[in-house]
Amino acid sequence: MEGISITKLLVIAVLIILLFGTSKLRTLGADLGAALKGFKKAVGDDTTPPAANTAENQSNPQSVEKKDA
Repeated sequence: MEGISITKLLVIAVLIILLFGTSKLRTLGADLGAALKGFKKAVGDDTTPPAANTAENQSNPQSVEKKDA
């Protein structure tokens, strides 16, 4: 068993294009790109320093009411 060669990959690519069409594949590629961009943004948001969040919270103080138990 020799594995997957370039010619086999080309035949598979041609079959996929014939089955789905170029417009559907283009839409799928755009959706995949948007999903990856959103994932990278979400991962990048987790690495923000907490100091930025505390400065934002100090500029908008909110009153806290205590309830009697």
